[in-house]
Amino acid sequence: MKKINIAISLLCLLAACNSSSYKKAEDAQDAGREFIRASLDGNYDKASFYMLPDSTNNFLLQKWKTGYDQLSPEEKAKYKNADIIVLEVKPENDSLTDYKYFNSYKKDTTSVKVLRINGQWVVDLKEFMNTQK
Repeated sequence: MKKINIAISLLCLLAACNSSSYKKAEDAQDAGREFIRASLDGNYDKASFYMLPDSTNNFLLQKWKTGYDQLSPEEKAKYKNADIIVLEVKPENDSLTDYKYFNSYKKDTTSVKVLRINGQWVVDLKEFMNTQK
């Protein structure tokens, strides 16, 4: 019985260590920047950490990842080397912020919403989908 308790403790410790080494965003700008940087770098595990976890956002992020995976190594390098140019970080209230930016490679203006939910700032991609219609 003692060996089982030790094994369970070790498994819990491993799970805690492997859960996420990403730092929680301190504010809306931090969440937006971390999410965008991770997306440009092709680090979709990190991007998902900074994203509101729901089915629509997961679908959109998977779609972005599929597109990124199909890029040539040269194209991926251009995204990785791109700077994030923040145009506006506009709080709508204490838990909703509009984050408007473009990257120095593609220069397409993009807007995402950053939400504070249960004290954590996360990106909501559904707004991006609404502006692309």
